Amino acid sequence: MQIAKRLGAKRVIAAGRNERVLGRLREVGADATIQLAQPGESLKDVFAREAGDAGFDVIIDYVWGRPTETLLAAITKSEFAVVTKETRLVQVGESAGATIALAAAVLRSTALTILGTAGMPSHEVLVDAMQQVMTRAARGELRVETERVPLAEIESVWQHPESGRRVVVIP
Repeated sequence: MQIAKRLGAKRVIAAGRNERVLGRLREVGADATIQLAQPGESLKDVFAREAGDAGFDVIIDYVWGRPTETLLAAITKSEFAVVTKETRLVQVGESAGATIALAAAVLRSTALTILGTAGMPSHEVLVDAMQQVMTRAARGELRVETERVPLAEIESVWQHPESGRRVVVIP
């Protein structure tokens, strides 16, 4: 999210199920957060409100399943409209389900491209991206929530991964 902002995203919306993590994302720059653990129609209304007239440019989807079905229903237009831009949905994970039902109306009413994350970028692209991230982190431009955990206590962290922080194992 922070990187998207640094690369020029005007608005970044975070969606998830963990209220504490969503709160932290607001602290580090999310313009809005969406709680996914709500009834379908309520979730659809929130997605539609956040999409507004401008819609979404890029959606990075780590959850798939019901939340994605609801998102797609929210951006489906019932009326004929001139398409002004494309929405790219990048499918990354499936923590909410491995499949979705995709209504044909979604594809007829929205300029939508669904992409996967198959394959790896070249070594050069990965090195360049990592250097950019590390440079920004060293300058203090990125905030990464970490939790230092002694190696002897690592089992407790794996059993309760709800902190939303990156674990740094120390001797």
